Amino acid sequence: MSSDNTPLGEPGEPLRPPKDEPAAQAASEPSAGASGGPGATGEQTGRQRLAAGLWPPRVSRAQLIVALLLFVLGLGLAIQVRSNNDASAPLRGARQEDLVRILDELDGRTTRLEDEKQRLDDQRKELESSSNQAEEARRQTVEKERQLGILAGTVAAQGPGITLRINDPQGQVQSDQLLDTLQELRAAGAEAIQINGVRVVASSFFSDEAGGVAIDGKKITQPYEFKVIGRPQDLEPALNIPGGVVQTLEKEQATVDVTRSAKIVVDALRAAKQPDYARSSSP
Repeated sequence: MSSDNTPLGEPGEPLRPPKDEPAAQAASEPSAGASGGPGATGEQTGRQRLAAGLWPPRVSRAQLIVALLLFVLGLGLAIQVRSNNDASAPLRGARQEDLVRILDELDGRTTRLEDEKQRLDDQRKELESSSNQAEEARRQTVEKERQLGILAGTVAAQGPGITLRINDPQGQVQSDQLLDTLQELRAAGAEAIQINGVRVVASSFFSDEAGGVAIDGKKITQPYEFKVIGRPQDLEPALNIPGGVVQTLEKEQATVDVTRSAKIVVDALRAAKQPDYARSSSP
């Protein structure tokens, strides 16, 4: 038997709380709601602050550039690694015999390329030598043409030499005496001569004219001036030897003046004459 006054329910019915329990529960619920309200509000505010701090992201321009460079660098490395893997992929599964054959082919190709390089080097040297020989031949041809032009009187010349002036106030100097003077100068090594503006060459001839002398049909008058290119130390003594040109001309009452010079210009030219019958025998 129970000592309290709580009524017992019928068998099979649930027990009912006392009449004052709902009031106690009702009194406790507002306090629970009041304590839970501020906590829920504080938790929601913290999340909002966290979200506001993370989004939108605050990224500076320098950070963006660095990130872009890192991305490009990583992409390049990935492509390089992939290319290397793709290039070496066929060899990974190759047999040893295949690898040996590939190495032999590479060695043979290297040998052929080296031979080709050597052949091209030899051709280059041969071409350079041929070019040098052709240039040397051309230079010698030009020099030979210049020398022949000086001897033929078709090219002007200059160089050391002497100036020989013959004054003949009595008109006693004849063409043969001028020719002897020319021959003496040639024997002493004269290379180019002109007399009173007339170029004298191997085929030149002298003749007497009234009041003067003619060279190759061109009349000249005294004073007779010889411009001679050659070695002055040989030319002047050849004229002054005993019984030579100077003494012979002085016997004809002529005066002779010889002057050495470091530069004599022989610029009188003769027209090049084409042979009528002679032809070169060289092919």
